[in-house]
Amino acid sequence: MLFKRKKRLSAVMRLRYAAWPARSFRRSFRYRLLRLLRINASAHSIALGCALGVFAVFTPFLGLQMTIAALLALALGGSVLASAVGSFAGNPLTYPIIWISTFTAGNVLLGSSASAEISTLSNGAEALGRSIRAVSPNGVATAVQGLWPILKPMALGSLPLGGLSALVTYFFVRQLARAQKRARVVAAAVMRADAPRR
Repeated sequence: MLFKRKKRLSAVMRLRYAAWPARSFRRSFRYRLLRLLRINASAHSIALGCALGVFAVFTPFLGLQMTIAALLALALGGSVLASAVGSFAGNPLTYPIIWISTFTAGNVLLGSSASAEISTLSNGAEALGRSIRAVSPNGVATAVQGLWPILKPMALGSLPLGGLSALVTYFFVRQLARAQKRARVVAAAVMRADAPRR
């Protein structure tokens, strides 16, 4: 395979590079955009899948976002592969902005003033992690209940903000995918015209 690594990356290193690219975020974004546009599907399917991936990033269910994106893409007829690419919109630079904005929007929609203290969030996340590792359904339920005052406004705030971001993403990616497909058709026609006749 062209451009294949000489030494295969471990699963931990692949995850690390997915979260924080080795070179730059700009190069990583460009690479993912090119991969997205090369998916063999309709422009609508690619755009819808990518938009659903972006929408899933706004949900507060960290670790389940790619699964949420894939399930939404399957249900709505979008490209599952494009939904995975779209979910890479969540990264260490964007997550803090997303979490603060969804929490704030959720508080406004609820008409409440819940506070998100770092210590409460940290303790709740640790309890949830311990419960998952111990495979304790009761512990998971208790941990989620402790995190619910923070998760509830974030989940509610993710709907309008994620929906708006998904809408913008859909139209942007659809235009790019259509342009890419037109360019392919033109290139194929030029190659056929330049081919020697027998």
